[in-house]
Amino acid sequence: MVLRAAAPRSLGRVALFAVTALALTGCGGGSLLGTSPGSESSIGSRFSQLFGSKSQAVGEPAPSAAQEASDAQLTCPAVAIRAGASTLAVGLPGKPASGSDLRYQITITRTARDCNLNAGQVTARIGIEGRVIVGPAGAPPTVDIPIRVAVVQEGVGDKVIFTKAYRTSVAMADSSDSTVYSFVAEDVVYPAPKGDAGDAYVFYIGFDPNGLKPQPAPRSSRRRAKAEQG
Repeated sequence: MVLRAAAPRSLGRVALFAVTALALTGCGGGSLLGTSPGSESSIGSRFSQLFGSKSQAVGEPAPSAAQEASDAQLTCPAVAIRAGASTLAVGLPGKPASGSDLRYQITITRTARDCNLNAGQVTARIGIEGRVIVGPAGAPPTVDIPIRVAVVQEGVGDKVIFTKAYRTSVAMADSSDSTVYSFVAEDVVYPAPKGDAGDAYVFYIGFDPNGLKPQPAPRSSRRRAKAEQG
């Protein structure tokens, strides 16, 4: 069953990337959807195949999803970008990610989502499309893209219903100033909200470079490891 769309959230929280992208590109503006040099058209086509009209450019209102009478009290939340997590700039080692030391900057340009209800659980797919823009210092052949997807119930105190960090990568085109990437989180599952509670739900996305870093081992484990080596 496809759930109806929630009302679009305020765009005030969405930090839009503009000045750096224009400076670097001139006039150019779950599962990885297969990226390789020169594959922008196939990426866009695959993204459209998965989500059809249920996608929107960053800054556009979320489109309405198909609705059935039995789903009238359920919502498929709108997608929003966490403030401060709409772009990710990476510089040379030990250098600030700006000016001539900027290697690349990753942006989000388009999002999509769909939801299905089964046995009281909502299973959602969240799609993200964007660009990796090459900086003056030059990007590596392959760029890692760390993404976090969360389901949040907004209110006086926001409640995190689901959150997960993902990592994907994109091969950079040698002759291009930017490369398109596309990613779909297909394992977003959470209990169906009751009544009108779903109207306060939001799918939050953004870049999270610390999300998948390995956690430090407990001190006791490190001491034990040293003792065994000794």
